[in-house]
Amino acid sequence: MNYPFWDIPHLGSGWVIGMIAIYHVMISQFAVGGGVYLPMAERKALRMTDPKARAEWLAQLASHSKFFLVLTAVFGTVSGVGIWFAIGLTHPEATSTLIHNFVFGWAMEWVFFMVELITIAVYYYTWGRIDEKLHLKVGWLYAGASVGTLVIINGILTFMLTPGDTWLAVAGTGAEASKFWNAFFNPTYWPSLFLRSCVCASLAGIWALITASRIDADKQPELKTSMVRWSVRWLVPSFVAMPFLMLWYYMMVPASQQALLTLGIDTINAGTFSMVTRMGLVIIITSATIIGVAYFLAYRTPLDFNLSHAMSVLLLALIATGAGEYSREMLRKPYVIGRWMYSNGVRVPSVARINQEGYLAHTNWTWNQSASSYSRGEAIFRGECGSCHTLSGYRPLKELLAGRDRANIASFIKMLHDPDPDPKNPSPYRHFMPPMVGTKDEIDDLANYLNAQVNPPQQSPVLAAAK
Repeated sequence: MNYPFWDIPHLGSGWVIGMIAIYHVMISQFAVGGGVYLPMAERKALRMTDPKARAEWLAQLASHSKFFLVLTAVFGTVSGVGIWFAIGLTHPEATSTLIHNFVFGWAMEWVFFMVELITIAVYYYTWGRIDEKLHLKVGWLYAGASVGTLVIINGILTFMLTPGDTWLAVAGTGAEASKFWNAFFNPTYWPSLFLRSCVCASLAGIWALITASRIDADKQPELKTSMVRWSVRWLVPSFVAMPFLMLWYYMMVPASQQALLTLGIDTINAGTFSMVTRMGLVIIITSATIIGVAYFLAYRTPLDFNLSHAMSVLLLALIATGAGEYSREMLRKPYVIGRWMYSNGVRVPSVARINQEGYLAHTNWTWNQSASSYSRGEAIFRGECGSCHTLSGYRPLKELLAGRDRANIASFIKMLHDPDPDPKNPSPYRHFMPPMVGTKDEIDDLANYLNAQVNPPQQSPVLAAAK
């Protein structure tokens, strides 16, 4: 525990990241897909021979670009900063690793991001004020910069699941930065890049349907018909390619992480440890619903397509995006950086040393060693369990351990500390949960603390009457 613990009661710090991240991904991936959508739509409009249709398309695109500017440059930027704030407090060890190993990548990403902010502002404010060809070039410059941010961020995100053997061979030696490109172009880089590109294209079409749905069908029926149908077509490539890309992605995931999905399929009827599989089913169901709604309500009857229809598609996309991001996070369990750092910030090579020297032996952020067993147990809970569990909120340990006495709680913790080495009898918890690390005394301290939470001492009748 090199850092203090950020305690978010009931909700848990992990879900703070999750809520900000899902919101941010919906906008940031629209920034990429929409960045390509705008210049392609503008080029289509400029090639139209009908002056009226050409003028209507350009006017609608100018309106859409204002919506795009506000949503991506304002809300996208603020939520991006929010993610940095949240991950720095929730996972400081992992954040430190990412910064130290990818400082060059983050620098490149920020250059692309600054180009994005400048060019999208220029693009919107120069409609009808500069030459049409030059304006289109500004749009393409923005598109290139937005794709650049995706290319960089994708490498860092996929590294957290599959850092690769080359990087892991030098991890902890101080030479990690020398394997920057090996870590960047890791095993899941390319399937993830194509998957995210498909999602970006879909979100470009979905967000465009929001503005297209507000076109007055009585005054501009041709414009609404053409704009709605053209936007729906942006959903088609991803829904055709995504099953194959997901299979490719799955094949590149380590066998230990593939087991999470296999475990979910095996236990789906019992409802045990099947969250990854359930989220996969949510993605499939919502995606199929999106394409159905988009086709029947938008493509076939564009003049009847209204804002409420568009918002329903957007809500489905939000659910699918949230399920996808949640699945990506769950697929990394029990790691936050694959095979290098567990989800509670403990480095894999440090487990044996911590078991010998103690979890609290080298921290300045907990009570001193002469503190009570309860206080030491609380510190261990915060450091080893608190990144994924709360006491009485999300993944509540009070509920998970309900009905166990002190001996059973201690036995459960010992099972996490010393799992059965027999591969024929693996503990299902070890698929998701990091090993419990620390000395025997610290295990007892944690057991005492959790027992006090699950089985609080009964208040004497005399004290109760006095109150």
